Amino acid sequence: MAQSAVTATAPAAVAPISLSALAPWAVFAAVVTLVLLYFVGIEQGATAVFEGETVHEWLHDGRHLLGFPCH
Repeated sequence: MAQSAVTATAPAAVAPISLSALAPWAVFAAVVTLVLLYFVGIEQGATAVFEGETVHEWLHDGRHLLGFPCH
């Protein structure tokens, strides 16, 4: 029976990500999070950006799922 030699290779080193390269993505993620938080948690009534109840109705179940009261 033929024997095959398995050579062990060292795992490739992962280059660190600099803070200046990560900062734009962190800012983008923060803005998206705040926009989603606004629409799910606050967009209704006196603070509404859009008129009517359309946004409220589209996000109604998500509010209750995340624990935001809306009634």
